[in-house]
Amino acid sequence: MAVRGYVLIEAEVGKAKAVSSAISGFSYPNSKVVNVDTVTGPFDVIVLLEASDLDVLGNAITEAIQQVSGVQRTTTCLAVALN
Repeated sequence: MAVRGYVLIEAEVGKAKAVSSAISGFSYPNSKVVNVDTVTGPFDVIVLLEASDLDVLGNAITEAIQQVSGVQRTTTCLAVALN
């Protein structure tokens, strides 16, 4: 079952556009970027990330997204199904 997470990114000043562009071209095994938005407010970029499982999602964030130049901090919100 695939998992989805919203990755809220704080970028260095003036780097939001570059971070968004870099993450739009992001590639990590068994995961995909569904959407990338540059936003206003306490976060600069919000990424909807989908992965095959929670471990893959976590690794995609720590090994790929957090390594993008200009990313200072991430906060991840997992999507859940409340039935």
